[in-house]
Amino acid sequence: MIIDAHQHFWTLSRGDYPWPNDSVAAIFRDFGPEDLAPLLAATGVDKTILVQATDTVAETTFLLDVAANTEWVAGVVGWVDFSAADAIDQIEVLRKDPTLKGLRPMLQNIADTNWILSASFTPVLAHMEAVGLCFDALIQPRHLVAIQEIAARHPALKIVVDHIAKPAMGGGQGPSLAWQNGMAALAQSANVHCKLSGVVTEIGAQWEPADIAPFVDHVLDSFGAQKVIFGSDWPVVNLASSYAIWHETVQERLSQMSAADRAGIMGANAIKFYGLKP
Repeated sequence: MIIDAHQHFWTLSRGDYPWPNDSVAAIFRDFGPEDLAPLLAATGVDKTILVQATDTVAETTFLLDVAANTEWVAGVVGWVDFSAADAIDQIEVLRKDPTLKGLRPMLQNIADTNWILSASFTPVLAHMEAVGLCFDALIQPRHLVAIQEIAARHPALKIVVDHIAKPAMGGGQGPSLAWQNGMAALAQSANVHCKLSGVVTEIGAQWEPADIAPFVDHVLDSFGAQKVIFGSDWPVVNLASSYAIWHETVQERLSQMSAADRAGIMGANAIKFYGLKP
């Protein structure tokens, strides 16, 4: 089974999306299951994980409703306000729907790099750990040390780094030593995985396979085939590529691996990580 572990839907008229906006005209419109279904069929993708795109509980409820009416959406990664006094209560309300598989605080948009390390969030993270909700880490390289600390504090909390932590890419530059060391150190945490997603949009439409190769290879070398998870980041991927081209690019990068390792990255790892029904 092939799982796309990172895709989005949005209906802009809902009114709680500061982004996308007219700065990204190619994706500044509604996207729903009817748009993605033919792309999944064409690439042989069986199921997806639907991920939040804005910081409201209302959007998470919207996504859960979409998932309930879309057979191939296997799980939802939502959002709650970790700083709210009733954050755990919010989680429990959302968790009545078993399709909720994880939560994603949008750390990349928070100026304080160490925000997630606040002691006030410990009960929320401990609750996620206790009930088996995953933590999607939408981060930049500046957050790698903080996520390593969270992984150490909560060793049973399943954490996945979205978009390989969004390192600076393109223009002929290779991976920075800081990113390489940070990712390699984070990969030592048994509870931390990494999504092979959102890579080409960090460069733009001018990307070439050679631009991303050293970054992808470092992720594979550091995390190993058992802790890397495929995701498309659709429709954001449309800013630099297409669903089919990204899927093909990943398949090509994995072509020298064993069949078992490829199957893990393309689906089995996501099934295990998010607790999906195989």
